[in-house]
Amino acid sequence: MRDTGAGGLQLDRRFLALTVSQILILRALGLGDFLTAVPACRAVRAAFSQATVTLAAPAYLRPVVRLTGAIDKLRPTTGLGQLRGDQSAPDLAVNLHGAGPQSIDDLLATGPLRLITHHSPVRPRIEGPLWEADLHEVRRWLRLLELSGVPVDGAELRLRAPDVASPVPHAIVIHPGAASPARRWPAERFGEVACRLRKDGHSVVVTGTEAEHPAVRTVVRVGRLPACSDLCGTLDLAQLAALVASARLVISGDTGIAHLASAYGTASAVLFGPTPPQLWGPPADGPHTVLWHGRTGDPHGLDPDPGLLSIDVEEVIGAAVQRLGQRPE
Repeated sequence: MRDTGAGGLQLDRRFLALTVSQILILRALGLGDFLTAVPACRAVRAAFSQATVTLAAPAYLRPVVRLTGAIDKLRPTTGLGQLRGDQSAPDLAVNLHGAGPQSIDDLLATGPLRLITHHSPVRPRIEGPLWEADLHEVRRWLRLLELSGVPVDGAELRLRAPDVASPVPHAIVIHPGAASPARRWPAERFGEVACRLRKDGHSVVVTGTEAEHPAVRTVVRVGRLPACSDLCGTLDLAQLAALVASARLVISGDTGIAHLASAYGTASAVLFGPTPPQLWGPPADGPHTVLWHGRTGDPHGLDPDPGLLSIDVEEVIGAAVQRLGQRPE
């Protein structure tokens, strides 16, 4: 190993395989962010099979973290500025959160012997690959590991089956919410899609967080769905994973539940905008239909993105009907 100072390094895997016993990975973000980093977590696990791997991430992710087979412990962390050196220092810290400098500083505060991270010009003594903005999120973190000397074998997204039963087996799952308004297709339109699918005889349920209850209620009302179709705020993450794993189809925007569909090979129709699917989309070889009109914008905008709004109801219904026709009854 060549130490480059201040935590920077060039890894020699043969050396690290003998010396690394504690690894800390930082990914203190949401469900979709976590799921896109699962292949990188698995690469770390495979390279250092005898080490204890701890993930710094929000506590609510614990049920799906267990399903990766790659993480031994969860260190509850809801964002940056929370990691301190009040626990034993890791031998290796891996920054799967961002390019720094805050995420770099957070990991350095834990006192690691070695650090894998992208380079930040604000922290010039810390070596690492340069950030590339146009990479798919899955590929981004695998590339970081490869260029840091950690072998990468494939990009497996799949999770193990949850140990709980689906609350509504074989349903169509509609999820109208997303973290930012820019990525929220109108709930009324989701309701029109739900109405058509219900008329076709399908079982339709609607999911969301407690904060998304107004949107979910709108989908249920416009879709003329029974009250029991409203699952908003009633499922923990393990139950949501079970619901998606057994679902016939998931219809959503670019948000965490779409990544759960990818993790279980569940058919999906995913509405993209303003972020292109080339950066966050599902695997091209999976049972997924991407709806995207080619217009980019601010993913943190306060209003639904015009490109997202240009996707119409009939387009989504067509994608759903096509996917349902490709799945056996």
